[in-house]
Amino acid sequence: MTETLAPPVVEPLIRGRFGRPYVYARHCASTQLELDEGSPEGAVAVCELQTAGRGRLGRRWEAPEGTAIHCSIALRPPRTRHVAELTLAGALATAEAIEATAGGAAPLIKWPNDLLVDACKVAGVLGELRGATVVLGIGINVNQTAEQLPAEARQAPASLRTTTGREHERAPLLAELLLRLERHYDSWREHGLDALHHELERRDFLRGREVRVDGIEGRACGIDRLGRLEVDIAGERRVVESGEVRY
Repeated sequence: MTETLAPPVVEPLIRGRFGRPYVYARHCASTQLELDEGSPEGAVAVCELQTAGRGRLGRRWEAPEGTAIHCSIALRPPRTRHVAELTLAGALATAEAIEATAGGAAPLIKWPNDLLVDACKVAGVLGELRGATVVLGIGINVNQTAEQLPAEARQAPASLRTTTGREHERAPLLAELLLRLERHYDSWREHGLDALHHELERRDFLRGREVRVDGIEGRACGIDRLGRLEVDIAGERRVVESGEVRY
């Protein structure tokens, strides 16, 4: 499948205010660097190949040209909201967009920012604060073959192609993602994470699993209404605000 995420292909599919303006480059170091604190809310940066893409904790995020979605969105959240929650809002929007456009794939959210299908990572979310602007980066493995996925990844990787057995058009998926993110962002602005909590619970991958978070071992109870991970440790519940989770 030969396709592109160039503006003439994607812009006609955009149904909301997110994605305007649409900043496109065939190659860039990272879409996270294409936006800054002066970018208008809803601006999106997209490229076909990242030469220095990165994920959480400084890890590399790489994919062959034209096989994945690399995008970043500029958001200007109100000061009354906890901006770290936007990672979960982005993860939920990504999961729903994948499910809506790539039948057979129903991603779950591995707190705080990974999306898994059959316990393999297909997407990730990275939020970075620039002044009063959050640049929310989202990467989705779409059409990589098994051989094109990183062999040394900490979490077993997958793509929508490897999980469903067929290739997928990226442009409709990107447009759906922007629409879902806009809706969830607006709900979050108005009501906080409470507005998304039910769906986050439904897609919680870690709930009920034995986990280790930064040296703490216990059973994951779920994601609380402030976006933290609740862990039962010998009968005592503790909340984890951030960290690396193993299960």
